[in-house]
Amino acid sequence: MTRHAVVPAYLLACLLLGGANAAGFLPNLLLQIAALPLIGWSLWQLLQQAPAPSSRAAIGLLGLLVLLMVLQLVPLPPAIWTLLPGRGPVAQGYRLLGLPLPWLPLTLAPEGAVANLLWLLPAFASFLAVVALGAFRGRWIAGVLVGVTMLSVAVGALQVIGGSGSGLYFYKITNANQAVGFFANSNHTATLMLACIPFLAALQAALLKRSGSRSGSAIRLMAGGAFAIIVVGLAINMSLAGIGLGVPVALASWLVFGRQRPNIRKALVVATTLVSLAALAVIVVGPFGNNLVGVQQVNVEQSRQVSFARTLHAAQSYLPIGSGVGSFQPVYHTQEPLSAVSTTYMNHAHSDWIELLLETGVVGIALAVAFMLWWILRARTIWRAEERDYFAQAAVIASAAMLLHSMVDYPLRTAALSAVFAICVGLMSGVRPYVRRARVETTARHLSL
Repeated sequence: MTRHAVVPAYLLACLLLGGANAAGFLPNLLLQIAALPLIGWSLWQLLQQAPAPSSRAAIGLLGLLVLLMVLQLVPLPPAIWTLLPGRGPVAQGYRLLGLPLPWLPLTLAPEGAVANLLWLLPAFASFLAVVALGAFRGRWIAGVLVGVTMLSVAVGALQVIGGSGSGLYFYKITNANQAVGFFANSNHTATLMLACIPFLAALQAALLKRSGSRSGSAIRLMAGGAFAIIVVGLAINMSLAGIGLGVPVALASWLVFGRQRPNIRKALVVATTLVSLAALAVIVVGPFGNNLVGVQQVNVEQSRQVSFARTLHAAQSYLPIGSGVGSFQPVYHTQEPLSAVSTTYMNHAHSDWIELLLETGVVGIALAVAFMLWWILRARTIWRAEERDYFAQAAVIASAAMLLHSMVDYPLRTAALSAVFAICVGLMSGVRPYVRRARVETTARHLSL
């Protein structure tokens, strides 16, 4: 059915065009424009028919997120905004210039708030198209993810071979000499590969169930080859977070979709947990040159140690309201010493959770906690369901990997990965693909006596 191709097709466009945050203005604009009719169609459908009970909480959280971002732009009189934490220097600036205090919004960077709201349009469209329209098939979504990931690994390998001058780098601002594929940041490419692993396993399980034993060997062979390509991709990508999270994601996918004997399954769960924790610990404390822990010798000002510390210090000045959505960069500049100012700058805190605390304060963190509670409850429901949903289970693993990676980076700030995450949330909501209602035909019958 054509309707079922809507979400996979839009996801394909996001993965190919939405791989950059700061760069790629025109491709991101096209994705945002394409998101508008999807959002409009979804909202119209929600007005016509109430959403499924399992997805109402997720839709409600989305509504609260939109409300939070819109309220950031409401102008406030000087008598109110001057009382907010951290606004003293702003008021002092107007006084030094001899200007009257104007009405100002909650956020210190209104243009940044608008840009963030526009940036979220592809994610909104992807989520709503899943939960409101049912415009998807799990196999098609998984197929798009796997196909683009395989192609991205191949492009990344050619980028490494071609060096920094390779014409296969799609963005001017990028990690040169690294395998970034269709992205600008190698860490975000690694996130795509992490999300692909459980969906590859789910696709294999679904195809095996559908085909029976006729094509089982061929399906397993192709899935094994695809997994091997992902392993190679993570190796040449050289993202420490990707490698560290790759172990627990792969093991979790094997436990969920593999075939293990019931009597040894508990032991395998324990072993998987221990191995996963050990892999993460080795990446964090090992001698791999990560800029999260340890003593920094090179690019100290660009390290996560420095960005985390300065962002947290700034967040204390703006609690409990926050500095406003989209205000990270101007606020962070106020924390930098003059000796650290150069031609490069910190575009994000490299931790979405810390940046969320700075910009939205207690309200944003409370909304994030509410989402995590919903996520935990839905994950438990998915695992306890009588009818197994392979792609909902894959969505749990993939979204968990992206949430963990967001602790030390900002992968969800690209249209590509935010769309993947939004689709995962939609799949976790318990919705099913759209089914056309059958027409009820009535025929008149006459009884003669």
